[in-house]
Amino acid sequence: MLYPILIFIFGTIIGSFLNVVILRYNSGMSLGGRSGCFSCGKPLTWKELIPLLSFFYQRRKCVGCGSAISWQYPAVEALTGLSFVLIFYKYFGNDLILSAERVSSALIYAVIFCLLIVIAVYDMRHKIIPNGPVYLFITLSFVSTILFPLFFNTFSFQPITILAGPALFLPFFILWFMSDGTWMGFGDAKIALGIGWLFGLAQGFTALVLAFYIGAAFGLSAIAAEKVISKLRTVRGLNINSKRLTMKSEIPFGPFLILGVYLVFIFNFNFFNF
Repeated sequence: MLYPILIFIFGTIIGSFLNVVILRYNSGMSLGGRSGCFSCGKPLTWKELIPLLSFFYQRRKCVGCGSAISWQYPAVEALTGLSFVLIFYKYFGNDLILSAERVSSALIYAVIFCLLIVIAVYDMRHKIIPNGPVYLFITLSFVSTILFPLFFNTFSFQPITILAGPALFLPFFILWFMSDGTWMGFGDAKIALGIGWLFGLAQGFTALVLAFYIGAAFGLSAIAAEKVISKLRTVRGLNINSKRLTMKSEIPFGPFLILGVYLVFIFNFNFFNF
């Protein structure tokens, strides 16, 4: 029980750094600079940098100016910690026998999940897939699935896996090209390329199917909720602040693709037999 707790704590520390990457990427700010409040510029003390605990200890407010602290901070830290624990149980759940194959797989998946968290949250904030993290994700997916068999004989490799990435990439590329980017972003096509090489053809398509179903359910639910809120505004005169959503509203699809990756990784879903 001690190992998962320690791994979770380590994951939250990494998650704290991921927040820095998300907030500073493409902003002109250095990733190595000291963290501070975005409202008043006050440098953060060590107590204010403790993952998860500092957020609740400060009651979601900056101790300097009292401005609200985003829920993104504890969410990313907790998600990273949970991701590391899941990876630990995936590869070392039954025993703690260390081998080059297990350790290499666990490490590469840890880095991949960190990249996916950055991509998902950045996409939710800016509605664009960041190039640097997604290209690293594609590279690591290719390495983990295709190059590992050259080093570890225990890794099974099928030549069709090489085609899995382009096979998943192509439908997204066609949607992006035909719609001039209005139906699907090119960044989503890049994520699909990485998913194909990460999981192979069958589980890769499974992740895409899950992403489309969950994305559609979320979109329809959000529109329905907006209509209910609109009715309440009209009938009861309630002042409820919310973004107005319609069938033409732009909803980032990257987070749903990444959620599909999580579900396939955790539950080993496979809807196809090829």
